[in-house]
Amino acid sequence: MQGLSYSEFGKPSQVLAVQELSKPEPAAGEVRLRMILSPIHNHDVLTVSGQYGYKPPLPAGAGSEGVGIVDALGEGVQGVSVGQRVVASGLKGAWAEYAIAKGASCVPMPESIDDKTAAQLIAMPLSALTLLEFTGIREGQWLIQNAANGAVGKVLAQLAKPRGIHVINLVRRADAVEELKELGIENVIATDAPNWTEAVTSLTGTSPIAVAIDGVGGDASGDLLSLLGEGGQLISFGVMSGEKMRISAGDVIFKQAVVKGFWLAKLMETMSREDAGRMIGELVTRAAKGELKLQVDAVFPLAEAAKAVDAAVERGRKGKVLLRLS
Repeated sequence: MQGLSYSEFGKPSQVLAVQELSKPEPAAGEVRLRMILSPIHNHDVLTVSGQYGYKPPLPAGAGSEGVGIVDALGEGVQGVSVGQRVVASGLKGAWAEYAIAKGASCVPMPESIDDKTAAQLIAMPLSALTLLEFTGIREGQWLIQNAANGAVGKVLAQLAKPRGIHVINLVRRADAVEELKELGIENVIATDAPNWTEAVTSLTGTSPIAVAIDGVGGDASGDLLSLLGEGGQLISFGVMSGEKMRISAGDVIFKQAVVKGFWLAKLMETMSREDAGRMIGELVTRAAKGELKLQVDAVFPLAEAAKAVDAAVERGRKGKVLLRLS
């Protein structure tokens, strides 16, 4: 079979190579998937470049999520069957014609969910839903997030609305405002506009902002903190700028603010199977009903992986870049 692998950390478009690999065999509790589509996530790119929270032993396969057809079952697997279309995350080597997944992580997909949606339905949407619940925010309260046109930001805004949570969505460019409005996302503000903070306060009025979610870092972290109400939370889940958070000690002290980090992989270690099942069930249900919209910017064949990973890190995308694997 063909698949992408790398033997050194570096720029993904330079170190990833399409190679002829042995078809993997599922061990007990595992399934083999004949992969259809897989998204290129930011954490996939960071892993290949050696900048993520862990470094896999080399050589390594790339890609962590995707939709595929169950091709073979390991001993003891229950809940899925050969020939069934499923989505799985937490894969090691999803960017290949065949990949191994834990049987318990495979989520069967109804026919009403297309392959492009299914391929990206778990990792980023589950991060968004877990992040929303992690904040403890309640109905009627205000939340502000930057990087709102990212995969997590878009899903978080869509999931917050039916919960009665008010979300202010910050983007860095004016053309992204319409992009979010097309998804039915409201309260979108471009930070390249003068006096954008005044636009924020005109939306909230006298109501305090309870939670700020920072996916950018640098000065953007301090901007969010300055807008928080007393006792508010600033939650960091990404560093798109590549810069350290720069926040005001005065804002932390006098607002009695709380600054916390969020990493889904760490939370999944202690999350109960019931909670994980409940949240994944909500994502599948909403996607099947068309209530959760996941955009795709482009689809590339495996042979054009270098172009695909470069496209995935370009600014101005309107959705995920996917690799077609079969």
